[in-house]
Amino acid sequence: MTTAEAATDVMQASSPPSRFRERFANHAWVVLAAVLAVAAPSVLNEYQTQVMWVAFYLAALAVSWNMVAGYGGLFSLAHHALATIGAYASAAVVIAAGGSVWPGVLAGALVAAIVGYALGHLTLHLRGVYFAIATWVFGEVVRQLLTLNYEITRGAMGLKVPYLFETYGQVQYYYAFLIFLMVVIAANALLLRRKLGYRIRAVRDDEELAIAVGVNAAKAKRTLFALSSGIAGMAGALYGHSIGLLTPSQADFSQMSIIVMAAVLGGFRTLWGPVIGAVLIQGIAELLRFSQEARLVIFASLLILTLRIYPLGVMGALHALLRALKR
Repeated sequence: MTTAEAATDVMQASSPPSRFRERFANHAWVVLAAVLAVAAPSVLNEYQTQVMWVAFYLAALAVSWNMVAGYGGLFSLAHHALATIGAYASAAVVIAAGGSVWPGVLAGALVAAIVGYALGHLTLHLRGVYFAIATWVFGEVVRQLLTLNYEITRGAMGLKVPYLFETYGQVQYYYAFLIFLMVVIAANALLLRRKLGYRIRAVRDDEELAIAVGVNAAKAKRTLFALSSGIAGMAGALYGHSIGLLTPSQADFSQMSIIVMAAVLGGFRTLWGPVIGAVLIQGIAELLRFSQEARLVIFASLLILTLRIYPLGVMGALHALLRALKR
């Protein structure tokens, strides 16, 4: 055996363990974060636990919006409205049929997905700011309809809905939203590794070229928009049954702005960035809960600074730091 062949054998023998160590190092922080998240309720009080599950709810919305805006390049401004549609649809099913709220949650996701598909069919041929304006108008129409139809929705007075769990306790809601968020993240990661994920990113980067090589761009965008809408609808339904009250203010545009800020601050077009951004946004919101106006001003300032100084967000900064440490 020559020296070159021996060196090749040594490299092949040592390559799999090194790849394993690198893969383990890349995912070790995810395992650590999951362990901390599972153990957190043991050191948090009831109020802090509630703040955390609300952050998980916001993170699920930010992740699903990032699927459309980040990976699909479709800057939708209707995600908050789709979540509200899911919440009201779930409430309608549960109040009409009675019994468990879980069928209503599934119905809310289905209704939001159908509405999202229809909205995509009507608006996805628009591009850039025109698509954003069309989805923003849709969100405002939803809010106005919920406000004006007092006999059905109770308007600004609010519609009382059954709670997700019969016993009171924030820990149950914490784990329910944590599991839901993990499922959403896993679904997002799975989507990116399937044909739809590759096609939608190809359409985002160069739609004409993607169509030229055989990609059905319209179908891919509608499917992605429907999937993202379904996730938003389920998140809204879970949230509605967790607070026990639905109001048209949940479809207010300020809710959409928080979703966008969470995704951009944490890291646009990244898997975990929207989660990190949602937790940061919720933490800042709690520190500034004495003033709604100051909260919005600081959120906007953070967004501007992030886009101006480091557009890749917190997740991009962490990746850069890890690369520097490896060097």
